[in-house]
Amino acid sequence: MDIEIIARKFYDYSLFMRGYSKGTIDRYRKIIDAYRVHMKITEIEQVTEMNVRQMFMYGRIERKWCASTFIAYYMSLRVFFAWCRKEGYLKIDPLKDFELPKMEKRLPRRITKQDALKLLEIAYNYPYAWKFLRYRNQAIFAMFLFAGLRKNELLNLKYTDVDLENMTIFVRQGKGNKDRIVPMSYTLADILKKYIAERKRLNKTCPQFFASLNHNLGYTNNGLKRLVEQMRKASGIVFTIHKLRHTFATLMLEGGCDIYSLSKMMGHSDIKTTTIYLSASVELMRSQITKHPLNDL
Repeated sequence: MDIEIIARKFYDYSLFMRGYSKGTIDRYRKIIDAYRVHMKITEIEQVTEMNVRQMFMYGRIERKWCASTFIAYYMSLRVFFAWCRKEGYLKIDPLKDFELPKMEKRLPRRITKQDALKLLEIAYNYPYAWKFLRYRNQAIFAMFLFAGLRKNELLNLKYTDVDLENMTIFVRQGKGNKDRIVPMSYTLADILKKYIAERKRLNKTCPQFFASLNHNLGYTNNGLKRLVEQMRKASGIVFTIHKLRHTFATLMLEGGCDIYSLSKMMGHSDIKTTTIYLSASVELMRSQITKHPLNDL
């Protein structure tokens, strides 16, 4: 049977029956298509343990996959093949006795406190042609640095999700389809208040919190990519959106935030994910080393 038709059924099942996010479905589609095209698979009966292993060897050796990419491909194909066996499309388990590489242990990358302040300053003082961009762009980077939002969480943020009166941000259906509430600092509230005033002045009524300049529509992923590149060149700071999220977490710990509260603000399912930021903060460790009893000597 045609593997593309089976894959489409799998995507529909994952979306409508299992409730997986669009991002998860897109990842399934990308990985299944990569396997299907590279190994020239047209029929599900052509799937074998041999050509699946060949795909992974190609990725590891020719494409230089890191361990996390290898595991991402493995997990996605495992779910797809398990569903195919359950539905009767596939009789074998092509991933049986598969050995996974050991994950590299890397500390989350961040920018310094000084660079974070510089980025906010440049986002505000950049010579924009329109005043609206000044307030919106600073508010965007403030959301990453003061609230630790993910990229998609920021783009999907609704106007009604930002509550200045109660100083909270409601993140709906974040990673893992989980809702959460992130408290808002006074500094962030002041930055958002200026943006909201400018948004109202231009009669932006779209449901998304961050609006486009030229249209009454939400800010787009491509627009955000261009903004990040623009600010990288203007500031000379090498950063990604996810690195700003790591910066938020590390600065919160250095400021005295407890690990449990930070885990809830970050939207982590497992607090162990949050504890990695303890190792990433040199300042936090330096403050603790002063407690060594022999320092009194």
